[in-house]
Amino acid sequence: MGFIYIKLTWYIERILMIKITAGILISSAIFAGQMAFAETSQQKQQTLSPEEIKLQKDKIKYKAYIPQSYTLFEAIEGDLNKDGQKDLVLIVKGTDSKQWIDDEYRGRLDRNRRGILVFLNQNGSYKKVVQNLSSFSSENEDGGVYFAPELSVEIAKNKLFVNYGHGRYGWWGYSFRLENNDMRLIGYENSSNHGPYISSETSVNLLTGKKLYRKNMNEDDEENPRFKETWSKVSLAPIYLSKIKDFDELLVD
Repeated sequence: MGFIYIKLTWYIERILMIKITAGILISSAIFAGQMAFAETSQQKQQTLSPEEIKLQKDKIKYKAYIPQSYTLFEAIEGDLNKDGQKDLVLIVKGTDSKQWIDDEYRGRLDRNRRGILVFLNQNGSYKKVVQNLSSFSSENEDGGVYFAPELSVEIAKNKLFVNYGHGRYGWWGYSFRLENNDMRLIGYENSSNHGPYISSETSVNLLTGKKLYRKNMNEDDEENPRFKETWSKVSLAPIYLSKIKDFDELLVD
């Protein structure tokens, strides 16, 4: 009987040890899995640029202001009406699956157009004053032998600036101010370049109707530019942001 008792005790201890070991292994596996998931999430977060992280947060923050069948492309804040409050400009993009194409060299591309919405901040709530949902082409347009112009939008000095950068070929931009519950086009700037060489510059004030054209008379791109200035008059009916069908076809100069 003593032998049987000792044997039985040994078996019980053995079973308990196996259960304890199994429990430890399972707990370790669960902990390792949680750590791996946390590390993966952290790595994904670290791979995002500051702009991408901001966009993720803005998509949640401004979800209520995004029209159906559109997604947020960029959110810009700044004072447009000189009341000291941050107004809001949303660049949105269509989500029509039919606007996706297969490019021979660039693969699958989203060619949905982009639009703009302008809101005035009224003590924490937003009043929409402009909605134009298709005035900008897609960021994935074909630039030919060069990349397509890159759109950038900012608010500065109580004005809205819509700018296009085209690398070595220069840049151009439009300035708007709040007027009659819309944004009126009041200025246009253009710089025509060949790499570092500035070929010409154009500045148009649509409020005064004056246009300044500056031609670089120095053809040596290694020397400082020497501009010849020419002034002329421009007569255009007021242009408002809500009415612009396509910025690619907007001619001012």
